[in-house]
Amino acid sequence: MEKQLTIPPEAEGERADRFLSEALSITRAAAQKWLEQGNVTVNGRALAKSARLSQRTVLTVVIPEPQPCEAEPQDIPLDIVYEDCDLLVVNKPKGMVVHPAAGNPDGTLVNALLAHCPDGLSGINGVMRPGIVHRIDKDTSGLLIVAKNDRAHQGLAEQIKEHSFTRVYEAVVVGHLREREGTVDAPIGRHPVHRKRMAVTERNSKHAVTHYTVLEEFPGYSYIRLKLETGRTHQIRVHMAYLGHPVAGDAVYGGAEQPAELQGQCLHARCIGFIHPVTGDYLEFDSGLPPYFEAYLEKLRKL
Repeated sequence: MEKQLTIPPEAEGERADRFLSEALSITRAAAQKWLEQGNVTVNGRALAKSARLSQRTVLTVVIPEPQPCEAEPQDIPLDIVYEDCDLLVVNKPKGMVVHPAAGNPDGTLVNALLAHCPDGLSGINGVMRPGIVHRIDKDTSGLLIVAKNDRAHQGLAEQIKEHSFTRVYEAVVVGHLREREGTVDAPIGRHPVHRKRMAVTERNSKHAVTHYTVLEEFPGYSYIRLKLETGRTHQIRVHMAYLGHPVAGDAVYGGAEQPAELQGQCLHARCIGFIHPVTGDYLEFDSGLPPYFEAYLEKLRKL
């Protein structure tokens, strides 16, 4: 399968592997492997993974055939809110890792999906992340779309690239926001010192926009709704910490202390909407607050 990608002005000077990773919703490692194998060319010449891109350059990407999956199927219950022959929407519980990695070799969403979908999942994202088009953090609960085939994966990836998904989250954050409604428009990139963290920075960053609305306030905390205009890594957690109101329970970005027991951040992917990549129909799904979130709100209301 072959795909043409034209470099937009905002990607001028960006590394080839990073651009491919975001443009095709694949991992950075997968993008680097494709480049190393000569699957990405410009005017017939293979592109190096560290090459810096020029706007309006056209990349020809040969998408390799899926490899056999290395992750093992496991009979783990799934909360499936929608499924057809091309994709499914899963309500991921808090504490479940999306795909196998160092420290989490099994018990992941991918292991559960492989048991549920014996006929296969999309292979674009590599042998350890079959079907995974986008991710949410281990300690974030809520809705996630999974592609069963490469056609669906590519169609969904294109919508992610164009920021056309509807994505609404709910969270409890530390403190009271100055305004009941607002927008955070601040670029996000890798933290200059702590390389496993993200930060608001102008250096090697991406445009990021988050809209928020305050739903309820408690002593020292706020329950808010957030709508993503873009989908950067840790976007909500980074933007709220940037405002001085980190997500409650978030030990990485400053919200670890809380008045009631809470393991991991209080953040839920409540709503997701997208155009079906095969039928063209618009689909939207809503997931009610999970028990841990409801219980935390009740404790805050008693403060």
